[in-house]
This record gives sequence, C-alpha cells and structure tokens, in this order.
Amino acid sequence: MKTIKEVDIKGKRVFFRVDFNVPLDDYQNITDDSRIRAVLPTLKYALDHRAKLIIGSHLGRPKGKVVPKMSLSPVAKRLGRLLEKEVKMAPDCIGADVDKMVSQMKEDDVLLLENLRFHPEEEKNEDAFAKALAGLCDVYVNDAFAVSHRINASVAAITKYAPVSSAGFLMQKELDYFKKAMADPQRPFVAVIGGAKVSGKLGALENMLRHVDKFVIGGAMANTFLKSMGYAVGKSLVEDDLLDTAREIMKKAAEKGIKFYLPVDAVVASNSDTKTEIKKVTIQEIPPDWMVMDIGPATSLLYSEVLYDAKTIIWNGPMGVFEKDAFSRGSLAMVESVANSYALTIVGGGDTDVVVNKAGESERISYISTGGGAFLALLEGKTLPGVAALG
Repeated sequence: MKTIKEVDIKGKRVFFRVDFNVPLDDYQNITDDSRIRAVLPTLKYALDHRAKLIIGSHLGRPKGKVVPKMSLSPVAKRLGRLLEKEVKMAPDCIGADVDKMVSQMKEDDVLLLENLRFHPEEEKNEDAFAKALAGLCDVYVNDAFAVSHRINASVAAITKYAPVSSAGFLMQKELDYFKKAMADPQRPFVAVIGGAKVSGKLGALENMLRHVDKFVIGGAMANTFLKSMGYAVGKSLVEDDLLDTAREIMKKAAEKGIKFYLPVDAVVASNSDTKTEIKKVTIQEIPPDWMVMDIGPATSLLYSEVLYDAKTIIWNGPMGVFEKDAFSRGSLAMVESVANSYALTIVGGGDTDVVVNKAGESERISYISTGGGAFLALLEGKTLPGVAALG
C-alpha cells in the first residue's frame, strides 16, 4: 500500500476520499468537527506540495437522493476556517459543472464535492460512477478509514480507474496503531468489549481469543453471558439464541487461560426513564421486572483493578446506557480506568469515542479511532475493502 508521501502530487489534481460525516444540529451547525480535524495533516501536506485538492465525502444516509439538509455546505465553511483558505463548494460530485470547476483549478485550490451518497451508484459500487470520479484526478488518496469497511464506489471501484492510488496519513495512522496492538502487543493485553449485542461483536470476540490475555465485558451484551451462566437478569436485553455461543466463548477463553470478567453488580431500573426508581444490586439480586442499565460501582472497581497492570488496552463499546446521566457512571468510570493506566490505549467504535469525549479525557488516550464499523472489522481480523483496493 502506497502512502501519499510516496507519490508525486506537485501540481497534480488529487482526489481525497475523507469522512466528513459530521453531526449537525437543527440549524445546520456542526456540533463536532473532530472528523474534519483528523484529516488536516494530509490536506496540509498536499497544500504544501502545491497540489489541487478535490475532496469527496458522504454525510448521513440520503439513500441515493438529494437531501438538502445533508449537503456538505456547512463542512466547506468549517474546512475553510480550519485551513485558513477558501474552500469552493461544488454543486454535485460528478457532471459537467464539476468537470468545469476542476479544469479551472490552480495549485493550492481546494474544492469540496457535494455529498457522494446523493447518487445511489456510490453505495452500489458502480463502475461508471467510480470512473467519473476517477476522471477528476491524477492521484487518488483514501484517508477515510471510517468507511473503508464498505464496498463503495469512492472507496473500492475508483482505484481501478485512478492513475495512482495511495493512503493518507490518517489511514496510515489507524492501521499502524492497530497493527502495533495486535501483532506484537505488550502484555498483559486487555480487550474491553461493551455495547448492546453479542451478535454484533461475535466475530471480534472470537478473533480476539487469539490475541488477548483478559476480556472485560460490559453493556447489555454482558446480560447474555450472565444468563448463559444461570443468572436471572430480569427483563434486561438478552439474545437467547446466543446463550450456547456465549458459553462456548467462555469455555474457549478458559482453555486458553484467558481471564474473562463479567459484572458483579448493576444499576437497574424498571424502564429507561431516568425519573423512575433506580437501584444498585448484585448480579444475583436483579428484580424480575427490572432491567440492567449500567454496570455497578463494585464492577467499576473490579474492572479498574483488572486494568491496573495492563500494557495494552483495546476498548470497543460503552458499559451501559451512557446517553442518560443516571446510567453513565459505569462508562465514565471505565474512561477513568483506561486513561489512568500506563498502557497503550486504543479506543474506537460503538460510541466509545463519545464517552471518552464526554468524560473530557481524550488527551489521555493513546489513540481514538475515527472508525466504528471499520474498527470492529479489524477487531474481527478482516481486511478492509478500502485498504485491499489500495494494493
């Protein structure tokens, strides 16, 4: 896989596939521009080398239709401020008008294309659409790790038609950090896995059995493991069809000498309304008509002890319904434990980055991945289509 540093981009038209899928409020204001800031090193490198920057991204899920509130116009304004230069906004991502704007570009010019997903061909990975995008450039750079698990035209098929394809600095950084953790980790190596469902993390759990020394399980997915051990978990979210699978995972972990930690207490409520009564109970005492909403304080203390001597930590998925303050303490306590460790700490996917930012501890995490699905795909041991396409 070539990187942008290995390619001659001076004076060239360079197409950057990035992930500017940023959150917007009701007034089209960007509420978090971290995804834009993440690719600034790559874009500034290109500007320093007098390239012509053509930038493509998606925003939201317009499902192949033009949805004005999903326009990238707000991104063009924010990017312009961050780069401290004019960023022109194209009316589309392909077509005569776009071709004309590209033909008139000078060195150092920056052009942001309109939402790639306004065209259904993008998510269908259609060759004709990919060829039209590739026709805009002399060099293609994929710096969109977060969408590189998807077989989209601007991620996969475009590399068949672009004269030269390479990876940007963010892509390279994501892969390097992950390789550092998985290929030759300092030990003990601990995987903290949370979130709602075992089914969504099954591939990751099975693959990580080949790498880690300890598993720490939280979130609603812990309920499935607990029920598989015979605990009554009330009306908590459980995947009953995966009880045997959960037992098998724990059996394999035991056979390999991998420590497997589950919650010992929980924060429970009769429903998700924070105005309802909330209790802290041991796992053995979950009321029949109540639901587990978060790990309890004893579990937070236990998990802190587990992480104390860790040298490598990978964390994917919150410990509870962190969006609601009443059920956020377990996830915030996990942030503190991870941040306070002396380990290489890599966080990503499943809203885990949101939890870290909510706790104000992002500066004390070694690396926060920009990818959710892509991060999980790597945890599963898969090769990302967007990476494979770069050769």
